[in-house]
Amino acid sequence: MSVYREELLLRSKDVDMFRRLRTSELFRLLQEASIRHTEQLGMGRDKTLDKGILWVLLMQRAEIARMPEYDERVVLKSWPGRTMHLLFPRYYSLETADGEPLLKASAMWSLVDSRTRKVVFPEKYGVVIEGAVTGEEIAMPGTVAKGECAFERDFTVPYSFVDLNGHMNNTRYFDLAEDSVGAAAAGKLLRGISVEYQNEARLGETLRLRWSGEDGSVFLCGETDRPVFRMRLEYR
Repeated sequence: MSVYREELLLRSKDVDMFRRLRTSELFRLLQEASIRHTEQLGMGRDKTLDKGILWVLLMQRAEIARMPEYDERVVLKSWPGRTMHLLFPRYYSLETADGEPLLKASAMWSLVDSRTRKVVFPEKYGVVIEGAVTGEEIAMPGTVAKGECAFERDFTVPYSFVDLNGHMNNTRYFDLAEDSVGAAAAGKLLRGISVEYQNEARLGETLRLRWSGEDGSVFLCGETDRPVFRMRLEYR
């Protein structure tokens, strides 16, 4: 059974004004762990990127006991679930160096053709990842139910938000959400996150962002001429 493990020390660049790990940085760490582990399993860029195939995220979910803080040493673990035809589940956990559980997460990945942006069959490119079961898995993410929205604004995707896949990186949706909704700036503590990526947003495209929130639960969605993402943030 292959489980990726990495020990990290949180620096000033990783945390927010409350000295807690930024939400976007959390998901960047999860994303990078996924990439590094996939490379360790022999499914690196020679199998995908160099052949015009891209790894893309479809859904993510996290259950948070506590966000780690500045200068705290943490242990990040990640492992793949059993491949489901075109879908690659992946799981994560984060704990302190002393073993205190901080959070658990899950994600659903897939492969797309960089030119057509359509899902491809992994076996055609020799991409095979053996799944593992540790007993620490949380439920896989699912679709995010749409909520009624009271607020909205437009947002144009800037150059700095675009990644090597040529679209707005998944981590930047959390920055956009927290810049738009006042809960994070007010110091509220996250306990749960669900996000569904429906279509990509490219450089210069304008998103119409809508959101609403009550009783500690905030729903956000973004669209261009098509739905782009849906997200729900649960606060304590």
